Amino acid sequence: MLTQNRVYKKQILYRMKIKNQITANGANLPRRLFLRYAGAGAASVGLLAVDACHKDHKVVPFTGIDVGQGDSGLFNFTYAIKQVEAAFYSQVILTPYTGMTGDELTLLTAIRDQEILHCSFLKATLGSKAIIALTPDFSSIDFTNRLTVLFAAKNLEDTGVSAHCGSGYLIKNPVYLTLAAKILSVEGRHAAVIGNLLQNGFFASTVGSNGLNTNLSVADTLIVINKYLKNKVSAVSFNYVLT
Repeated sequence: MLTQNRVYKKQILYRMKIKNQITANGANLPRRLFLRYAGAGAASVGLLAVDACHKDHKVVPFTGIDVGQGDSGLFNFTYAIKQVEAAFYSQVILTPYTGMTGDELTLLTAIRDQEILHCSFLKATLGSKAIIALTPDFSSIDFTNRLTVLFAAKNLEDTGVSAHCGSGYLIKNPVYLTLAAKILSVEGRHAAVIGNLLQNGFFASTVGSNGLNTNLSVADTLIVINKYLKNKVSAVSFNYVLT
């Protein structure tokens, strides 16, 4: 019994000694004990961090097509828009909506040809920097219905005009800026034609109350465009990444 009491007393004294060595800031903690406590603490924090990553942070692999950087990135951005528009009007002409008149066919065919021409021009200008051909997805559009088709066309054209106005200031090369302005002028005419087909005499749906064209950011533009694409487009350099 006495021996047990002595052992118990020694254990109490040892614990008191350790307690006295551990100060509020850990300055007097013996090196071996400090490493033991620090190691255990770091391991716990590490496990908690890993566990939190598994629980709260889902890693989403990037599967989109990035437009790139600088002026070529902005031209690829335009090229993506044009690919969608060219594919859209090609489908409109391939499967004319019910009741399409001869005049409407002529106008929509002209728009299709100009969009295809823009695509060819942008691809040639970009050369090796051009993004790959995009795969359209128009499953949400009923191409037999006139209003559905024209409203979809209006959405694309208005988006194109506002996108050019919203990103033009980012172009550094004056030659590229001039080319972009020429494309914008044609895009504005397309928007006016579609607006007039929907409502006779209504041409300027992209003009705000201040009399100026509305602006659309790269991010907001790609949200619209990606709705009509199977292989999505991203613009990391211009603060738009797929999620």
